[in-house]
Amino acid sequence: MKKILKICCFFTLLTGSLYLLSSFLINPGSVSIYKFPYKRAGLTERQAAEHLLSRFSYGATPGQVDSVMKIGLENWFNQQLNADLPDDSLNKRLSVYDGLKLSNAEVCSQYPPGFVIRSMAIKDSVISKDSVNKAVDKKAFNLQLRAYMDKKGFKSDQDLYKQFINQKILRAAYTRNQLQEVMTDFWFNHFNVSFFKGECAQFIPAYERDVIRPNVLGKFGQLLLASAQSPAMLYYLDNFTSVGPPATNLPKPKAKPVAANEGADMMMMGGNNDTTVPNKVKTLTKPANVNGLNENYAREVMELHTLGVEGGYTQQDVTQAARVLTGWTVYPISDNAYGSAMKGLVAKIGENNLAQKGYVREGDFLFTPNRHDQGEKVVLGHRFPAGSDPAAAYQEGVTLLDMLAHQPATAKFISRKLAVRFVSDAPVQSLIDRMAKSFTDHDGDMKQVLITLVTSREFWDKKTLFSKTKSPFELAISSVRGLNADVKDPYPLFSWISRMGQKIYYYQAPTGFPDRGKYWINTGSLLNRMDFSLALASGQVSGVKVNLNKITAKQQAQENAEAIINTYSKLLLPEKKLDQTNKKLVDLLNDPSFLVKANNIVRQDKTVSTAVSEKPEVGASGDMMFMSATSDSKSKVAETVEKQKKNYEMFRTKRTAMQALAAGIIIGSPEFQQR
Repeated sequence: MKKILKICCFFTLLTGSLYLLSSFLINPGSVSIYKFPYKRAGLTERQAAEHLLSRFSYGATPGQVDSVMKIGLENWFNQQLNADLPDDSLNKRLSVYDGLKLSNAEVCSQYPPGFVIRSMAIKDSVISKDSVNKAVDKKAFNLQLRAYMDKKGFKSDQDLYKQFINQKILRAAYTRNQLQEVMTDFWFNHFNVSFFKGECAQFIPAYERDVIRPNVLGKFGQLLLASAQSPAMLYYLDNFTSVGPPATNLPKPKAKPVAANEGADMMMMGGNNDTTVPNKVKTLTKPANVNGLNENYAREVMELHTLGVEGGYTQQDVTQAARVLTGWTVYPISDNAYGSAMKGLVAKIGENNLAQKGYVREGDFLFTPNRHDQGEKVVLGHRFPAGSDPAAAYQEGVTLLDMLAHQPATAKFISRKLAVRFVSDAPVQSLIDRMAKSFTDHDGDMKQVLITLVTSREFWDKKTLFSKTKSPFELAISSVRGLNADVKDPYPLFSWISRMGQKIYYYQAPTGFPDRGKYWINTGSLLNRMDFSLALASGQVSGVKVNLNKITAKQQAQENAEAIINTYSKLLLPEKKLDQTNKKLVDLLNDPSFLVKANNIVRQDKTVSTAVSEKPEVGASGDMMFMSATSDSKSKVAETVEKQKKNYEMFRTKRTAMQALAAGIIIGSPEFQQR
């Protein structure tokens, strides 16, 4: 009997061990635990693959629809949720940017703001105080500063920002983990910070790298806490200065309803990247500069980050939440300028004595109990009792953020934003409700919420296909991917994206860029989109190499407009019925006036101005693909055509030129502008 029991135990252990071993050996990305209901929506597998790529990536590359079908749609999505595909090629491109791996402290040391360099140069008698902004010979003045920077080993902070912008473009264009990058853009926009506010600018690269990107497919509560403790957010929404009153002078809160749009619009986002006023340094670096309670972050964490404007909170809740978060500030990062505010305090207490005195440090975050409001607070009905225990004081803020992350209003607010991003500008409430339930049931796990979204009938409904308008950034990146372009220098693309109306990382308001089509579409932006499309396809975007012959090598060489249009329609707009559109495009390609206009565009100066409006006008009329062709007066076009008639026939019969124009006008067409 004992022998039988031993044998049974042996086999039980063996079976269990094999099961555990198999769980490690099996690639979780290849296991489908759900099925997409695209067939019930009347879509073919190829149409479904194209739709999946259009929403959860920055656009399909040549042949990618076939590759997704080959591995299976659900398997591809699982791989994207895991976000662990090797990115050797991308990493090689990024390796030239030495500023991307620096800590906040290293950034402050190597890339100090301009006003800090000037202050140091004045102190060292390299330049005079009176010469700042008043130098007669500005070139000589700048050369003096440059020589001083070289001697000290300083680099321009603008070079850091340029590196950071370049990496975003390269990641979006070339990462194999496309969903992670799309979600990084989504969450950065949700927890927006801006280069426009100089106090937080230097900390934005680490903010995206260490706070946003690692958490985009994790649990919402973890991302919320990480963002709240980041120097970029603490400076952007001013919580680093928020201080409670002495314990003997506790406030008596008064209830007051919060206005519908009070939070996002009331806050002035001051500062820039080139602060020159010396006394501003004192304002930001001395702990004594406290104006008491600052409600900016408390308001936005409710209105924009969690509950939403209709989330059921009051002005009293905002004030009380701000009191809970007093003492949340930045650990001293540098000796100069932003990031040095707590340097004197830490030095006085002693680095090794912080913990025993109740100070909490998490990376570059510091909780200072002596600045915390010790009185009783009540937020959304939850009571935080009065007390002087430093550990309990810090935990108040953690508890508050956790409470906000788990509110039903938060589940609905985040679910709605995700549905707007991935389904349509006006998603149906039934989908939002199911996503919100998944959010609540799975503790804010973004993977589960996205699975609920992508397995819904609403996501695959034909009415929602191609219903989203690409932002300028999405248009530029999807064009690069669709043409399999080689981006050697990303910054000219940033210039074009800015010209089209989206200056990434520079959006000033905490709301982030709106995610609705009407925001992006106006007469000026349509002209710029068509100009960009023609310039890119014809190889006139500096730093970007496009080889049209290579990506159509398998296609039979054709000289006529119809054949070329059909070739590029299939390449750039797979699975779209384009009979009528292609006819219009062929007519356009055969129109001498358009060819003259296009010829002027592709020969224009490659330098593009980035001085663009932050908010394009809305409500333009007309087809975007014809805007650029008809912008000149008829008489002017006719005159130009007449002058260039002799060159026209030669120009239109060159296959390379025809290819470039065909690809350009397809990228500029309404169909390609949609995702």
